[in-house]
Amino acid sequence: MIFDKLKKFDIVFDSLEGDCPPVFSSGDVVSGRVLMDLSGESRVDSLKLHAEGFAKVHWTESRSAGSSTAYTQNYSDEVEYLNRREVLLQADNGDVTVLPAGRHEFPFSFQLPEETLVTSFEGKHGSIRYWVKVKLHRPWATVRKIKKEFTVIEPIDINTPALLAPQAGTKDKMARAWYRNFGQVSVTAKIDRKGYTPGEMIPVFAEFDNATSRSVVPRAYITQTQTFIARGTMKQKRAVVATLCGDIVGARCRETWHGRAIKIPPVGPSILQCRIIKVEYMLKVCVDVPGTSKMCLELPLVIGTIPLHPFGSRTSSVSSQYSVNLEWLRMAIPEQPEPPPDYSSVVTEEEAVQRHNTVVLQPAEDLSGILERPLMAFVQEFRFRPPPLYSEVDPNPQPLNMRPRCMTC
Repeated sequence: MIFDKLKKFDIVFDSLEGDCPPVFSSGDVVSGRVLMDLSGESRVDSLKLHAEGFAKVHWTESRSAGSSTAYTQNYSDEVEYLNRREVLLQADNGDVTVLPAGRHEFPFSFQLPEETLVTSFEGKHGSIRYWVKVKLHRPWATVRKIKKEFTVIEPIDINTPALLAPQAGTKDKMARAWYRNFGQVSVTAKIDRKGYTPGEMIPVFAEFDNATSRSVVPRAYITQTQTFIARGTMKQKRAVVATLCGDIVGARCRETWHGRAIKIPPVGPSILQCRIIKVEYMLKVCVDVPGTSKMCLELPLVIGTIPLHPFGSRTSSVSSQYSVNLEWLRMAIPEQPEPPPDYSSVVTEEEAVQRHNTVVLQPAEDLSGILERPLMAFVQEFRFRPPPLYSEVDPNPQPLNMRPRCMTC
């Protein structure tokens, strides 16, 4: 029987990175081979391939309907993203195909849909999976099946105006226990942008005003919320993926964070386009007040896959353009730029004294309009700045006969 003669039955994807599993996105071509190793001559009806992709959710909830009656409610739903079939081996007239002993390879290739797919995901109450299934049909034998999953990651470019916009907020709370008020606690926080990638550091700018009679502890968290939706019902699972703990703020004191950094761990990207599964992230700046509940200020985050460009977009702020992960920047730029020369090596002592004496104090100007200018404006202004007016050598010497003579000559 062919069951005894089939020594190997496997699916191998074509990968450009050697042994690493391939990763695809919408519109990519998925290619590979179906391998069969036969110890003897075998008869085959057909060899068929089926590529599928689904988002599925399922969970159960127990309901009570009285003192002695209870029942279980099931919730499930699914969304199809990929459904492609191919025939790899089958005779045109319906006859069986005789394969000799040895190794056989059957290549396959298909294109993923052009419309946006959803990133692969595994959760407690649902998953988003893509796979290739191959069925081997042979006379007088059961169907042999083999299945292999592949990963889909939809790119999220954080270099967009919406994800480069700063996020800020303010929140306050009256700390009280039973009938006694201890005072008010307020927190103001800001981050440079909404979009980040795994491995980046988020500089948190915050101010904690503790007007209570007790000490408080400021903290920051990055949380992940998985939402599963079925039949109009929602199930959520929350987890803390990163933590930042600040110093204790004493009673009637104020604490300021000047860019305290919290690192994003290697987590999956945000999933926002699926109807039944969502993965969202949040930066929570919280204050632990003894004797009362925690106060949290939430700033939304989007975890992307395409990191920040060195100078961001023209619509982003100057602060956003400089909030780049230095490690990623070193990998992206192979050569370090040459540092500018020292001021003393460019300007002599005489010039420095002359410029210092000619400085005229001007009233303070409003710099808000300058900060809104594009970064290239500052680069061009520095690059094409005219030379100083003073020079030791006359750039336009006159002929000897044209020079004015001394009255004593």
